[in-house]
Amino acid sequence: MASSTDIVLKVEDLRVQFHGDGPVSRAVDGVDFEIRNGETVCIVGESGCGKTVTALAVMGLLPQPPARIAGGRILFGGESLLEMPSSGLRALRGKRMAMVFQEPMTSLNPVFTIGDQISEAILVHEAVTTADARRRTIQLLEDVGITDPGKRIDDYPHQLSGGQRQRAMIAMALACGPELMIADEPTTALDVTVQAQILQLLKRLQQHSRMAIQYITHDLGVVATIADRVYVMYAGMIFEQGTTGHIFNNPRHPYTMALLDSLPTREKRGQRLYSIPGSVPHPAYKPSGCPFHPRCPHRRPSCVDAFPEMCDYGEGHLARCPILYGMERDSA
Repeated sequence: MASSTDIVLKVEDLRVQFHGDGPVSRAVDGVDFEIRNGETVCIVGESGCGKTVTALAVMGLLPQPPARIAGGRILFGGESLLEMPSSGLRALRGKRMAMVFQEPMTSLNPVFTIGDQISEAILVHEAVTTADARRRTIQLLEDVGITDPGKRIDDYPHQLSGGQRQRAMIAMALACGPELMIADEPTTALDVTVQAQILQLLKRLQQHSRMAIQYITHDLGVVATIADRVYVMYAGMIFEQGTTGHIFNNPRHPYTMALLDSLPTREKRGQRLYSIPGSVPHPAYKPSGCPFHPRCPHRRPSCVDAFPEMCDYGEGHLARCPILYGMERDSA
C-alpha cells in the first residue's frame, strides 16, 4: 500500500453531469483511482466511457455549464482541486500538472511558432528572461527527439509532421517539470512506427524524473507496453483495476475479458477478430443494474436489477462482477 506522500493524484467518487434540454447525462458516475510518484496508470475503455471527461475534470478544463461536478473529491498532492480558486488552478496547470491532447493540430495555435507556444509556458510560470526561455525550449525540443531544434523552434505547426507536432506538445507539457502528465490518447492519429517512438519517448523521459503519467486510451496494445497499473472504465465507472499483470493474465470482469478478446495477436492471425456486441450506453440512458448486462455473455437475472459492488481478488485487484466472483469462489 502506497503512503499518502507517494500519491500524486487521488480521485474519490467523482461524478460529472451534463445538463441540457434533455435528461441529465451522467458522464462520470462515481470514479475512484489514484496515481503514485513515477508511476504510469492507464485508464482504458471504449469511446464514450468517460475517460476524457475524467481527465478534463482533473485539469479543471470542463466548461461549466453545461458540465457540473456533482460530487466527489480530486486531491493533487493532498490539495483539493475542486475547492481551489481558478487562480490557483491556473498556477498549477502547466507547472505541476500538464496535459497532452489527442490531436495537436486543434491544440496548437496555428498563428504562433511552436517555440513561442512552448516558451510561453515557461515565461508564465517562471521568472526567466525571454532568451533563457528560448534556450530551454530548444533543449526541450531536442529532449523529445525533434531534429535540428534550433531551426524547428521557429516553425509553425503546419510545417511539422504529425509525429513532430505531438512531440512539440509533449515538450510543452514538460516545460516546467510537472509532477503529473495526463496524456489523452496522444498516439491515436499516428502511424504504428511513430506511435512506438512516442511511447518509448514517454518511458525514457519518465526514467529521468519522478513524473507520474495518467495515460488514457482504448488501445490495450499501448496499455501492455507502458502501464504499471490499469483501470478499466465503462459507462462512467471503474469496472476493474489492478496491475498490468492482473488485467492481462487474470482478468476478472466480462468487459475486460471482451476487450482482451478483441485485441489482435499473433496467435489470431488469419482469424476473424471478436467484436463486443452492442455499444456503450448513452450517459443519459444507462440500463438498470449492471450497465454492461445488455452486452454481457455471463449475465444473470440479478444483473438487470442489482448494481454490482467491487469484488476483491487481493493485491489491489478489484472487479465489479459478483457473478464471476461467486463462480470463482465455488470452484476454489
